[in-house]
Amino acid sequence: MLTPFHLAYHVTNLDAARGFYGSILGCTEGRSTETWVDFDFFGHQISLHLGTPFATTDTGRVGDHMVPMPHLGLVLPLDRWQPLADRLTAAGVAFVLPPQVRFPGQPGEQWTMFFRDPAGNPIEIKGFRDLAAVFKG
Repeated sequence: MLTPFHLAYHVTNLDAARGFYGSILGCTEGRSTETWVDFDFFGHQISLHLGTPFATTDTGRVGDHMVPMPHLGLVLPLDRWQPLADRLTAAGVAFVLPPQVRFPGQPGEQWTMFFRDPAGNPIEIKGFRDLAAVFKG
């Protein structure tokens, strides 16, 4: 059984973060103060604090694309990934890498999408038909 991780990082506006993480991503809000807010990020705890977001560079190679590093991410079963991809697309989220399949027909077949939150923090969400395949080469 996996245990939840906790990740805390900066955002520039808590109201914008609430709209994005709560309304668009569908995360449940937890505790908060005037300077931070917690969310249930698909079973994990993220704490968004007011401040300057971490610096990123487009140095991560995903196929033929360069994606932001560092970034946070999540792996979902495909039947949860697709509705999220559809919701992000319908909300007009600007994708760094739009929803797509990688390694089709191979043991590591996965769906992926990269986007940024309103503060510019990069997020990758992967989808797998079988979560047991996440660590297979």
